[in-house]
Amino acid sequence: MADDGSASLEFITAGVLLLVPLVYLVSALSVLQGAAFAAEGAARQAARVFVQSESIEQGAASAEQAVAIAFSDFGITDGIAPIEYSCDPLPDACLTRAGHVTVTVRVSVPLPLLPSFLGRENSGGIPFVATATQTVSRFHS
Repeated sequence: MADDGSASLEFITAGVLLLVPLVYLVSALSVLQGAAFAAEGAARQAARVFVQSESIEQGAASAEQAVAIAFSDFGITDGIAPIEYSCDPLPDACLTRAGHVTVTVRVSVPLPLLPSFLGRENSGGIPFVATATQTVSRFHS
């Protein structure tokens, strides 16, 4: 019986070979899901604070701060693109009563544990885009 005890060794070897990619997959998916949640929350909160502001400049500053906080809550500090705003019905007057402000947030998140020789700094990461629209109060001053 030369094969006695080899089943446990084969089980451990196969288990480790299957477990390592599975752990990486779970790790990568958690980073990507966190980026998706962060982008969506950042866009929603930026639109909310923008429409509650007294001026467009104050709204833009508040929205920038809201986006920074939302991304920092998820540990994302790099790859954040500038916020894009669009206003309806008057593109030049964002805080028109009963108007709509749309905020678009973009972020690019690299995959975890990707070595530099595979081009991490050149890959740009996985892009995420989130858009949120809020209505300016009809009682806005």
